[in-house]
Amino acid sequence: MDKNHRIAFGTGKVQLNPTAINPDWVLEGNPVTHNKLLSTSADGTASTLFWDCTAGRFHWFYDVDETAYVLEGSVTIKDKKGVARRVGAGDWIFFPKGSFAEWTVHEYVRKVAFCRSPMPGPVHFALGVYRVLKKLTGRGSNGAEATAMFQDS
Repeated sequence: MDKNHRIAFGTGKVQLNPTAINPDWVLEGNPVTHNKLLSTSADGTASTLFWDCTAGRFHWFYDVDETAYVLEGSVTIKDKKGVARRVGAGDWIFFPKGSFAEWTVHEYVRKVAFCRSPMPGPVHFALGVYRVLKKLTGRGSNGAEATAMFQDS
């Protein structure tokens, strides 16, 4: 069986590994972080991980697109314009590649992060042209819908 088509399962409590925030990014406190890589796509452009952090305030710079879903605790996220929003368990946040945020972890936060390396501009443009051509020829959707496995029956 091809390794890239194998379904992977995890059971029990996920043990996170110690990691560190770049010391130059820390603004206040002594935040302690842990993470655990859960999966990586076959082409290496996407990954899923658990991440947690104790109290502190720090900058975070995003070198990939990240969608984060908060599992436990809360954090206040401040964007580059100074707009702050507190998020907690059940909330999600999208950080596009190239963005940065100031994180203020009040006591503790745990999230699952879905990370993706965006396509280079020329590849993205070519894919857009391909999708338009498929739509014009009646062979595809406009790309805004969910993938086929998530469509209503």
